[in-house]
Order: sequence, then structure tokens, then C-alpha cells
Amino acid sequence: MRDHASKLIGKVRDVAPEGTFAVGAGLAVAAATAYVFVIVALNSLGEGGETAFGLFWSFIFVAGPGLFLPLEQEVGRALAHRRAQGLGGKPLVVRAARLGGILTAALVVIVIATSPLYIERFDDDWLLVASLAVGLVGFYCMHTVRGTLSGNARFRPYGEMLATEGAVRLGAAIVLTSLGANTAGAYGMCIALAPFAAVLFALRKQHGLLTPGPPAPYSELSNALGWLLAGSVLMQLLAYSSLLGINFLESSTGKAAAAAFTSAFFVARIPVLLFQAVQGTLLPKLANLAGAGRHDDFRTGFKQLLLVVVGIAGIGTLAAFAIGPAAGKILFEDFTIDNLDLGLLALGSGIFIVALTIAQALIALHGHRTVTFAWGVGVLGFLIGTAAIDRLPLRVEVGFVVGSTLATAVMAAALIGRMRKGVSESIDSLITAIGHEPLEL
Repeated sequence: MRDHASKLIGKVRDVAPEGTFAVGAGLAVAAATAYVFVIVALNSLGEGGETAFGLFWSFIFVAGPGLFLPLEQEVGRALAHRRAQGLGGKPLVVRAARLGGILTAALVVIVIATSPLYIERFDDDWLLVASLAVGLVGFYCMHTVRGTLSGNARFRPYGEMLATEGAVRLGAAIVLTSLGANTAGAYGMCIALAPFAAVLFALRKQHGLLTPGPPAPYSELSNALGWLLAGSVLMQLLAYSSLLGINFLESSTGKAAAAAFTSAFFVARIPVLLFQAVQGTLLPKLANLAGAGRHDDFRTGFKQLLLVVVGIAGIGTLAAFAIGPAAGKILFEDFTIDNLDLGLLALGSGIFIVALTIAQALIALHGHRTVTFAWGVGVLGFLIGTAAIDRLPLRVEVGFVVGSTLATAVMAAALIGRMRKGVSESIDSLITAIGHEPLEL
């Protein structure tokens, strides 16, 4: 039996793209440690600190992955293309690093210059502002290095970087908790500094990543980079729309309600946690179809992936309505959100991961503009849904469900149309999209 299992694993490794298992393991560790980190941090903070931490989490993960993940993906793609042609990639990485550096500098200036506008929402915690600025630099460095690693097919250190960031972040939070730290800024700095530690660890034995080559114009990074950036930011905005909405719509005297919602938000994100696990476990099957050139069978494989994701969304939603509050009270102290609110949040999260799955397929089929448009429709749907109802937190929950549903509908219609015309030869880029697009909680 053991020999048979080993042979099966060997076959899967043969058909899966290089690094599938390393990246999948890194994603799994990153997802699990991120969730435990949130539990540790929120249970160490008071009402004001919980609210501030939730808003900080939204800011850093909308701006960080939202802006730098597309840059990572394009660096990886362009660098891999150069490597296949026998060309060195140093000029390309330097060009991308310069572009990302300019963007990062502008973001840091904006964070500092606008801090008086949101410092009260940060519970007057200036260390949290510093964490936001430092964290943006960290995300820039991390995503640039990740793109360089993936473009050079160094997927083992890529996976190590994913895992290390989560482990360092969690380890630091546990130390802070043991020391009695109870300010959001301290835990925010864990998020800000973890990317630097992950980069150093992943690069410890790497050589030959930057080899001399011909000059790289900005167009080599991709003519679709602007669409990717816009789509990525809009996606992250929709993902965190309910948490951002509760923080800005709730009065400054309603910190208790906002703090309770923050805990509920992360309980409802459990389907996202499971989705990250699915990314790694179903990757080999899709890779097999792509590698064998069985593009007709891709429809079947993708339908199976969608069924699994829809199943996760459905189970997560039903569980939230049925036992969500009980689970919330186990995970978080003073958990007060009821079944309806938690169920609606989970429903929105479930629909969102369906939209994300379809978006990855559309991007692989060069549907960048469609994806960006769909996420924009989703954000607009959130605003309309929120405006239609007065009561908090119901208005942001309904807005999230409406926005996610509209985004899913637009992308599903576009994908059906494209797949009826036939799957393009670039379908294997879906594997890259799924494997190298971790979604934070």
C-alpha cells in the first residue's frame, strides 16, 4: 500500500508544474498562521485596539497585495520568458524594482500625509501608522523578490518565503502576548516586519538570480499591467469592503460594535482559508490537463474546481448560520455577533471566492479588462447595497453579498462566452494564477 501511494505521488509530481508542491505547502502554512495570528492579536486587544487593528489589516492588504502582487506576477512571467530564450533578466528586475520603488515611495508619502484624517480611527496609535508605512515597503520588497524567484523557477524558496512570513508574524505575536502587549501598533509591526525576515530567509542560499541581459523597456513587463493593477486593487477593496465600511460608517462612539464586527469578519473568512488549501490540492489535476494539451478536458476540470469551491462556500455559509456564533465564542473573547450577521458575511465570502476562481481563469485567457470591469461592478454593487439599508452592520453585509454576486455574474458570463470559443493555448497560465495568487484572510 505504501509503495502504491508513493508511485501515485510520483506520477502527480511528474505531471504537475515544477514547484507546485512547494508553493502549495507554503500557501497552506501562510493561511493557517495568518488565521491563528488574527486570533492571538484580537484576543490581546481592547475594543479600540480591535477596531484599529481591523482597519489597519484592511488598509495594508488592500494596498500591499493589491498593488504589488500584479507586479510580482508580471516580473515572474517576463523573467521566465527571458530565461526560456537564454536571455539574462537583471535589467528587467531592475526596471520593475524601480517602478515598484516609485510606487512605494508615493504610497508612504500618502500614508504619512493623510494620517491626521484617520489617526482617530487608529485609536490614536501612531505606531500603527508607522506599521502601515513600513509594511508597504516590506510588501514591495517581498513581492519583487517573489517575482524574481518564480521567474527563475526557484519555487522551493518561493514556498519557504510564504511559510516564513506567516510563521515569523505568528511567532512575534505570541511573544508580544506573553509579554502582555495590548496595543494594535505592536501587532501591526509584526505584519510590517515579517516580509523582511521572509525575504532574508528565502534568499539565504540563492545565487545567479540576476544575470546580465539586454535592456528592458517598461512594455516588457506587460501592456496589461495597468489593468492588472486596477483589477487587483478593486478585488481587494471588495474583499475588505464590509470591514472598511463598518469602520467608516460606525460613529467613533460605536467602537464596541465595530470591534465585535471585526471578530465576526474573520470567523466568516474561514471559507477563504479553505479556498487557499484547495488552490494547492487541485493544482496537479489542472496542471495535468494543461501539460497534456487536453484543452477540451479543461472545461471538465475547471467545472470540478468550481464545484469544490461552491461546495466550500455553501458549507461555510450553512455552518455560519447554524453554529457560527458558538465557534466565534470559542475563538474570540466577548464574541456577540448573531447567526444572521455572521451567515451573511460568510455568504458574501463564499460568493467572493467563486468570483476569484472565475477571475483567475479569465486572466489566464487574457480577460484582464473584463476582470477589472467586473471587480469595479462589484465595488459599485457594494456601495449601492450599503446605501439601500440604514441599519449597521446589516447594510455592509448586504452590500458585500450584492457586490460579490454582481462581480461573479459578470465574470461568469464572460468566461462562458470565451470557453464556447475554445480554450486558448495559454491555459497553463491558469496554473500560475492559481498557484501564485495567495489571498490574505
